[in-house]
Amino acid sequence: MQKGEMLYEGKAKQIFATEVADEVIVKFKDDATAFNAQKRGSFDRKGEMNNAITTLIFEYLNEKGIETHFIKQLNDREQLVKKVSIIPIEMVVRNYSAGSMSQRLGIEEGIKSPITIFDLCLKEDALGDPLINDFHVLFLGLVTREELDEMYSLTGKINEILKELFDKMGIILVDFKIELGKTTDGKIILADEISPDTCRLWDKDTMKKLDKDRFRRDLGDVTEAYVEIYDRLKKALNK
Repeated sequence: MQKGEMLYEGKAKQIFATEVADEVIVKFKDDATAFNAQKRGSFDRKGEMNNAITTLIFEYLNEKGIETHFIKQLNDREQLVKKVSIIPIEMVVRNYSAGSMSQRLGIEEGIKSPITIFDLCLKEDALGDPLINDFHVLFLGLVTREELDEMYSLTGKINEILKELFDKMGIILVDFKIELGKTTDGKIILADEISPDTCRLWDKDTMKKLDKDRFRRDLGDVTEAYVEIYDRLKKALNK
């Protein structure tokens, strides 16, 4: 597989063209950002761990009938994926109160929700990825009502599969965000990544945070937390 020109560079990843029109290479970086990039840093093996964790999770989701853009892992930091048009909506799933939800509502972290909470954020760095609702989505013409319903359904299925998987690892899936994309034939599939960068993951027994909050909140041992998630994931999947 030949890596061509860089098509896009984001806060955590780079996208490169290949000789196949509908396939691209994703490279995971060690760079870390928080609070809409107001806080920046870097830590060892972040890109390597996020690549490895995303690979295992996307392979697992594919086996469970969730179509993703993932094709194969190429090396420690790169994977080959289907080229998709990313829908500019972050689908945020909350199983417990934490982070911005706790701040907005003035409630403590760690309260289990009796229902799955879905938040939508507009993917627009210049605006700080603002929280939006269904009406805003339709007003902006980002997707149709039918497509949005499909996105909710797909995200809900992913949540149920991941909650069960992380429970086997002794981990609480507090919340997470995903990005969805459209293939060339218009099919909506899971894209981007699922990793400690995009999830809040707490140890069931100690409630220790094993995710990017260790960077956001200056808790230390960031690399160690990501490695622990990878090791537990491998064990749960018998890899």
